[in-house]
Amino acid sequence: MSQVKVAVIYYSATGTIHSMAERVATFARSAGAEVRLRRVEELAPVETVSRNQAWADHARATQHIDVASADDVVWADGVLFGTPTRFGNVASQLKQFLDTLGPQWSEGLLADKAYAGFTATQTVHGGQESTLLALYNSVYHFGGVLVPPGYTDPLKFVDGNPYGVSHVTGQSNREPLGTPQVAALEHLANRVVRVSGMLRGVLASTPSDA
Repeated sequence: MSQVKVAVIYYSATGTIHSMAERVATFARSAGAEVRLRRVEELAPVETVSRNQAWADHARATQHIDVASADDVVWADGVLFGTPTRFGNVASQLKQFLDTLGPQWSEGLLADKAYAGFTATQTVHGGQESTLLALYNSVYHFGGVLVPPGYTDPLKFVDGNPYGVSHVTGQSNREPLGTPQVAALEHLANRVVRVSGMLRGVLASTPSDA
């Protein structure tokens, strides 16, 4: 059987979610998956971005990363979505991308894949859980299979988020990822790769008219 295919699709304004996405992609590759790392398009006006130096710098630094398309989700056996928290909700840039997937949804092309998510906030809690739960509303409609980490490894009692992986950046948005968060990202990537492979194997062995 060919490699499990995983898409890591994210939005990041100043770099934290980008850093998490890169880690997840690396861990998924180490677990044996073929990986597409994709950013979604920026929707904020250029003048708004330019007024925030960190935002503008990150936009320039990540121009080389391919922009996500519907094909990236259809292609994948498993999908990991990354979004910063916006008032306890999914960032509009990622939500807009999800909202464009109607044609693929209507054909059933988003179903029966493994999905999970990761997020970050400036403050402790700060909407992390509500953001992930809001993100997963789309997955329910896709007919996807949610693969949250739960407490399937002792490290989750350290990182403390059974819904996905989350990080607190601090008011400066510069707090680097700590050991617990990196370990949690590796665990999540491994789990999604493993379950994606299991799902694909089951689907491949199931008659189409079953």
